[in-house]
Amino acid sequence: MATIPSHGLRHLTLTRPWLRKISCTTSLAFSSQDPLLTYPDNSNNNDTDHTKKTTNSKSQAFFPKKNQVLELECESLAFKGKGVCKVADSGFVLLCDNALPGERFIGRVSRKKGSYAEVTKLKTLSPHRDLVDAPCGYASYCGGCKTQNLSYEAQLRAKEQQVRELVIHVGKFSDKNPDFECIMKPIVPCDVQFHYRNKMEFSFGTQKWLPKELLHEKLDGIDNYALGLHAPGYFDKILNVDKCLLQSEPANKILATVQDNWKDPELGLSPYNVHSHTGFLKHLVLRTGSDMKTDLPELMVNFVTSSYKPEMLKPLVEKISAIPEVVSIMNNVNTSVGNTSVGEEEYTLYGKSTITESLRGLTFQISANSFFQTNTHQAEVLYKLIEDCAGLRGDASEIVLDLFCGTGTIGLTLAKKYSLLDLAKHVYGYEVVAQAVADAHRNAKLNGISNTTFLQGDLNKIDENFGKHFPKPDIVISDPNRPGMHMKLIKFLLKLKVPKIVYVSCNPATCARDIDYLCHGVMEQNIKGCYKLKSIQPVDMFPHTPHIECVCLLELC
Repeated sequence: MATIPSHGLRHLTLTRPWLRKISCTTSLAFSSQDPLLTYPDNSNNNDTDHTKKTTNSKSQAFFPKKNQVLELECESLAFKGKGVCKVADSGFVLLCDNALPGERFIGRVSRKKGSYAEVTKLKTLSPHRDLVDAPCGYASYCGGCKTQNLSYEAQLRAKEQQVRELVIHVGKFSDKNPDFECIMKPIVPCDVQFHYRNKMEFSFGTQKWLPKELLHEKLDGIDNYALGLHAPGYFDKILNVDKCLLQSEPANKILATVQDNWKDPELGLSPYNVHSHTGFLKHLVLRTGSDMKTDLPELMVNFVTSSYKPEMLKPLVEKISAIPEVVSIMNNVNTSVGNTSVGEEEYTLYGKSTITESLRGLTFQISANSFFQTNTHQAEVLYKLIEDCAGLRGDASEIVLDLFCGTGTIGLTLAKKYSLLDLAKHVYGYEVVAQAVADAHRNAKLNGISNTTFLQGDLNKIDENFGKHFPKPDIVISDPNRPGMHMKLIKFLLKLKVPKIVYVSCNPATCARDIDYLCHGVMEQNIKGCYKLKSIQPVDMFPHTPHIECVCLLELC
């Protein structure tokens, strides 16, 4: 960690005794809410002394209380996009949403969580470095594009630094090692920074979220209905959205059409109320694909409702189906009180039940609830990096084990080349979601690929029999979800000792933890690591958001 000089914490003038000035760390990108990461131990400090004035030139350790108002300056971004500040001497960490590097602001301590605290920004005193105008009017409210008013170059620097700090402090790889700069690759930017998402999920609600300056307006009945995105921190309030700059233009055309019509009293449509569990409309899910013959966009509209009443949706279906790009309108019926958009039953209201998309020369059919890479354009880049790391010889002699395979996109691209010659001898994929496994089989058949086997199984619950259903692989691809790999799976891989592991991660924190285990072992459990980290490549899959993808190559020592 960077150290802070003792003058970093000081009292302000007597005219503003209620403010404290807190200095920031310059290398706290690895700090986050993630419980996997550690913070300084403050358990031995007396919290009652933090408001006292210093009696000598050296500042006393300072630990803020809840609701205390502070003047802060942000120097870096933590994983999940929170601005990081750190108290001098004590090393106490404060995290603030919507604070960006270089920004000076006044904040109130909203929550203390042991060794760190969260701060709510009250007022900006001076703007952050690399300030740009956010083109979206919702950017400061919805929480989806937290860094839209930060220049894209600065976003890339912050994300690359976050990965670097996590690799050093969580992965325990020293940046003093002469090979470190060769291992740590520069982040791959995304050429398309808007309209890149091929899937957006909007929610219907009975309580419209309003900014503070409009809270005096009292909305009743239909005026309080909303269709949009959940306001940060609220499960029951919806920020009404008429247009989203992350989804395609045809998708925005559909959203506008629904917004113009769904609240018409003559239609008799009601949004679902999460408190009373009444109402009809739950979610509107928009998916964008490509027509394989024309390369033009084709869209699927999925209404998620609490019951099956197609006659009530008919007026909306008629208006939406008039949009040329719409080829599918689905209705998922979800009778549960939960907030999921996956239904127990599914009906086709218009057109076909799937749309198509192309990735690495293969064609994929996408159903309403299929998993598919959300940024198709950048997925081409990501999968090319995975292929390069895998380094298949191309003579159909190698076995690939594809863990957390989803709908089989990675495994299928490794099984066949553009020329449709076998790249791998066989690919074995494991996935816990039954529908995803079914989609993987369908996609293999659609592309004429026969050298793949996809199996359903929970990789967090493997036993001693795991590994008996496939020959020893030459390469393992692991693409876990955010929690990373279970220790059972890590132990299996260390015992298996395949020559090469390609680890694909959407969470750099758990990625750093897992490659630490694979390379350095776990001393407390007497587990020895047996891999060497050859490269780690950050990829920006989602501009203007805090999310980062990484592709790591590990080779057997």
